[in-house]
Amino acid sequence: MERQYLTRKANEEEYLALYRDLQPGQNVYWNGFGNPPSLTYRANFDDIEYNRERQRIHQLVKGRFAGGNLGWIVPEDMELFACLYRKPLTKPNPRQLALLDLIENEGPLTIQQMKEWMGMLVKEITPALHRLQEAFLIYEDQNEGQADRGWYRFTEMFPDVNLEKYSRQAALKILLQRFAYRMVWFDAEMVKSYFKLPLKDIKFAIESLKTEDILTELANGYLLQSDGNLLATYSPILPNSVYAMHRNDILVKSNEHWLKEKYTHGYPDTLYYLLINGEFRGVVVGKFRYTYDIRDVILDLPKEEAIQLKDEILQAVYLLCGEENIVEKYMGEELLTNA
Repeated sequence: MERQYLTRKANEEEYLALYRDLQPGQNVYWNGFGNPPSLTYRANFDDIEYNRERQRIHQLVKGRFAGGNLGWIVPEDMELFACLYRKPLTKPNPRQLALLDLIENEGPLTIQQMKEWMGMLVKEITPALHRLQEAFLIYEDQNEGQADRGWYRFTEMFPDVNLEKYSRQAALKILLQRFAYRMVWFDAEMVKSYFKLPLKDIKFAIESLKTEDILTELANGYLLQSDGNLLATYSPILPNSVYAMHRNDILVKSNEHWLKEKYTHGYPDTLYYLLINGEFRGVVVGKFRYTYDIRDVILDLPKEEAIQLKDEILQAVYLLCGEENIVEKYMGEELLTNA
């Protein structure tokens, strides 16, 4: 929590280093459609507006990375992420080839312009563009949140990026060290959950870093060897805190493999996970269809402790979703007010 500025908020310099290590950045799950990425709770300034400006001046650039998901990285790391996540287009279909040829010769173009030029439907164009994007052959320029964005040749936007500079293993080893620094302790399943890579590749990279004396083992997981030395004399002060963590937060994404299994329920959606005094201890459930329908707050705390923390937990939920969205139940019991 200290390394991720959840015990105190980061200033601008600290935030830039944190963002780099937690890339690719994503927006707030459920209510961040089209918004810039955010490291929720971690900055002592409005990082959504800060990152909106970074997008505008191309200090943050867009791509399809972990699992084909959209994310935002600093342009100087495009080479690194492209080498890790690029899916070469070895068997292109005619539609992909036609759109690539059009963009290379006539681009940049919006999807609407492609539709008019090629006579294709949007639902035919979009998946083809996404596949070309995953191959890092084209780039979608979204620098001011505009709805109709230009698509460029990748080399036009990033002429100096060498897509062969790193092997996949070399790129993963670099990013694993950043991940290890911010998570302190991790296991291979956490890496798989966050980076969306095959477990065999992850284990190979971990073993390589162990051989190089960069990582060391601890409690069925791993940490930086330098942190092993640090923890030998470290005396933590457990913070009293309650955070409603959205599903794009790194702490949720890297632990989602066990969080989903532990917090099963009969509601349509998991809205937030509750991080209480440094541990995941509950879940906020309901339904989201462009508005929140918050049905219940489910906790695995002793009843007395859950009652004591009730106001603080509800406040944490409303901080993220807004007080206009009423929580219906708390531990299965109806709430008379939203206070």
